[in-house]
Amino acid sequence: MSNYFEFYNIPESFLLDEKALKSTYYKLSRAYHPDFFANEPQEKQQEILQLSTQNTNAYRTLSDPDLRMQYILKEHGLLEEGGKNELPSDFLMEMMDLNEELMELEFDFDAAKLHEIGEKSSGVMAELENDILPVLQRYPELHGLTKEEALQEVKTYYLKKKYLLRIQESIAKLATGS
Repeated sequence: MSNYFEFYNIPESFLLDEKALKSTYYKLSRAYHPDFFANEPQEKQQEILQLSTQNTNAYRTLSDPDLRMQYILKEHGLLEEGGKNELPSDFLMEMMDLNEELMELEFDFDAAKLHEIGEKSSGVMAELENDILPVLQRYPELHGLTKEEALQEVKTYYLKKKYLLRIQESIAKLATGS
């Protein structure tokens, strides 16, 4: 099985032309439609079925920016289970502070305080997005960064974002009182 980018014959990239991706997906969906191969030998039918499945999986993964990022990082062996996924300590400290403030609000709810924490987490998220954008845009042609360093930066961004999303979920739960 070729990797999803090779399958679609496009360079590995974090930012894709979504329209082009979709039209390739439709083109391959038609090309690998099992009905066209109904009279072919069993193994040909099996092969077409595999290609059709790979097309669906590739499109599902590549059309979603977060899944695409996760896929690229996994392809480069950077998101291994039990691998070193540590985050910078200053970021973790900041997140621990936010989590503590949220825990306090569970016992002593304060809407203004919750709003403030929400603003803070959105600010951190916006900053993350801003910082990573130039890396995503230029990848893998990065001046002054090797491909490995760039991927490392994307990995850190990805893990930070996952962490922040968990905090934002807690904020949303508190806000709706569920």
